Amino acid sequence: MTEIYQGSCLCTAISYELLITPKAVSHCHCNQCRKGHGAAFASYGSVPRSALRILNGASHITTYSSSESVLREFCAQCGSTLFWSRTQGEFSDWVSIALGTLDTPFTPQKQKHVYVDSKVHWYTPSNSSPQKD
Repeated sequence: MTEIYQGSCLCTAISYELLITPKAVSHCHCNQCRKGHGAAFASYGSVPRSALRILNGASHITTYSSSESVLREFCAQCGSTLFWSRTQGEFSDWVSIALGTLDTPFTPQKQKHVYVDSKVHWYTPSNSSPQKD
């Protein structure tokens, strides 16, 4: 049986569900993810866009093109970062979910730290796999 994962933004204006288990779980240390989350890194898992269902509040989702090929989605009401996706190229049919917004418990089988070369100076991940920006 496939588990359905549910999530929401801070103010709960937006709720969503994932029809499959998130894959490619990573903790991204790039400048854009750090700034977008206001944290040392951002934790994401990915699903095909067809496996993401917005249950409530689709009108509250706003977008920001953080680069030519990356679109970030967040709640216009509370500012919670929710999703990011590529607008072109490989994996443009996938969406990455900000795992901190999940309401359903989720334990990834595998996870990795990426773009560690861009990390803040005061944090050192214990399980890092460096990638360059």
